[in-house]
Amino acid sequence: MADTTPKSLVQDPGRLSEMARAIATGELSPVALLERYIARIEAVDGTVQAWRQLDLAGARAEAAALDKEARNGSLRGPLHGIPLGVKDIIDVAGLPTRCNSRSRADAPPPTADAEIVQQLRRQGMLVVGKLHTTEFAFFDPSPARNPHNPAHTPGGSSSGSGAAVASGMVPAALGTQTVASVNRPAAYCGISAFKPSTRSTCIHGIAPLAPSYDTVGFYGYCVDDAVTLYEAAASPFVVARATPKQALQIVLPEDPHLAAATAETRAAWLAAADRLGGAGHTVTHWASTTSFEEIFTLQRSTMLFELARNYAYTRELAPGQVGTKFIAAVADGLAISTNRYLAERARLDDLRTVVLAANPDADAFLWPAAPDTAPKGLEWTGDPRFISPWTSIGGPIVTVPVGLAANGLPIGCILASAPGTDREMCVIARHVAAAIERKP
Repeated sequence: MADTTPKSLVQDPGRLSEMARAIATGELSPVALLERYIARIEAVDGTVQAWRQLDLAGARAEAAALDKEARNGSLRGPLHGIPLGVKDIIDVAGLPTRCNSRSRADAPPPTADAEIVQQLRRQGMLVVGKLHTTEFAFFDPSPARNPHNPAHTPGGSSSGSGAAVASGMVPAALGTQTVASVNRPAAYCGISAFKPSTRSTCIHGIAPLAPSYDTVGFYGYCVDDAVTLYEAAASPFVVARATPKQALQIVLPEDPHLAAATAETRAAWLAAADRLGGAGHTVTHWASTTSFEEIFTLQRSTMLFELARNYAYTRELAPGQVGTKFIAAVADGLAISTNRYLAERARLDDLRTVVLAANPDADAFLWPAAPDTAPKGLEWTGDPRFISPWTSIGGPIVTVPVGLAANGLPIGCILASAPGTDREMCVIARHVAAAIERKP
């Protein structure tokens, strides 16, 4: 009988720092590097479907300019000549921002890049094109597929971003997170992502969903790549408040919210913690003194309130212009009163304080990224409940791949810390990755 198991399309795209170093020394040409990724796109995107729109002519022209600058000894920044994919809710000059919505089919292309794209261009990166997203970065799915098994979702909403990096079509990509839209696709696709402190990145030029939570996130094949991309984009005003120790204090919260985790997911999480302990870090189990289920519920409610007020107009559009999940979310959000929203935001502030005050010496929290591996099919982008509370708590979150499940799909954990510790998290994440990161 023929083997009908879908072939994995995963491929390591290479390390950002190594490629940038090779370009700086003249060992590698930005033109040759780009052509390598274009060949990979041509080979696998017909199946993976990560890209919404490619700009190969523009990318090739930019690569040629960057190549000439490098040969003349002029580098724009630390990622000079490195290709980048951009989630299609983020503006790129000349490329329409469709947000995977029929309602934006005729939207004109923006005349300027989003601020985050401008910043990475200043660091020498070149944009290959726009990557698929769920509609308006909510739950109506995109065509993108999981490179580990194309019969499964890559997660959402940054579905194309996770899939493109995991399949080796681009070494770095931008996504956005409002609930779990950066860290969950990374976990499902077996790669890494860095979500900075909530609202710490400029969202000018990005289609909003719920502005109190909307945050740009950074994808790389491994933790060092995701961190390197963040470091290139981070504002110089984001500074470290302290230098993390070599031996870290890692906290494993125990909470009834984790009951949704499969036995395999929980075992992978605890095995990763054991590896941290074996590497000389202190691992402490903490019985949560607050309800992560409550944080999850409040985060969803406050997000829906904001979403509905941004997109109330979609109720007046012709049927079929906007997906059913999004229209239902608008209706749910409009039913939430302003007084309830404000009370829930205040309650979230209180719960955040409780979690952080109970763990004053923690360098980071380690937690499963999702209850299970990526679901089969494309209609559901997966369960956000494990990441949502940490998005609400507001600190940086890094996805760390920790292994493969019996079904051949990746299992990921998240590393989270207090708001404002983004620079410290860069150091912490690299230490943790050295002990627990497990690539397919």
